Amino acid sequence: MVETRNPPLPKIVSADEWHQSLAALRQQEKELTRQGDKVSATRRRLPMVKMDKNYLFTNPAGEKVTFLHLFGAYRQLIVYHFMYAPDWDQGCAGCSWVVDAMSHPAHLNARDAALVLISRADIKKLETYRVRMGWEHPWYSSSGSDFNADCGATNEAGEEIHGVSIFLRHQQDIYRTYYTGARGVEHLGSHWTYLDLLPYGRQEEWEDSPPHCPQGPIHAWMRRHDDY
Repeated sequence: MVETRNPPLPKIVSADEWHQSLAALRQQEKELTRQGDKVSATRRRLPMVKMDKNYLFTNPAGEKVTFLHLFGAYRQLIVYHFMYAPDWDQGCAGCSWVVDAMSHPAHLNARDAALVLISRADIKKLETYRVRMGWEHPWYSSSGSDFNADCGATNEAGEEIHGVSIFLRHQQDIYRTYYTGARGVEHLGSHWTYLDLLPYGRQEEWEDSPPHCPQGPIHAWMRRHDDY
């Protein structure tokens, strides 16, 4: 537990000096935002790799479903590789932090994307833990398939590795467009940060996107999550 009794304080200054310091910091923050936009533009231009295997997953009802099923009606799919090995009694605490921060799915759905969790543990364990944590995001078991190993979410020693993979569906074909792990997941949580990982991005006209990306006016698509 963090010690809170008599904590040290930052320097105390006048309001004018505080505003000056804040303005200097704001300049750095704006530079960071612009750099992030450049990185996202590069991400949208990444090549893709086709997923050739016919993976099967187990849904909460205990049914086997195809990879295409995970997309639902959407063309883009965000997969969080949640660390939950078959012999674990509960899910990873760090991964639980990530899922606690996930945005409302309606805003992602509005940009033609779905978000799901995938782990190797039995679906009954996943459902029990999902209910305990109060999560609504769909969670599938990849038990019995090579999906985790092929995506780098389980290594050769059988160790679990967290991360986020992005997939794009074109007709009956599925392509992997992006992956990040380690500290790459720390900034994720809002719908904006997830949209910036997608091959189509936020789909707003200010973005530097390749010609195949759909785009429209900024903010025009935004709704309350029950108004879409």
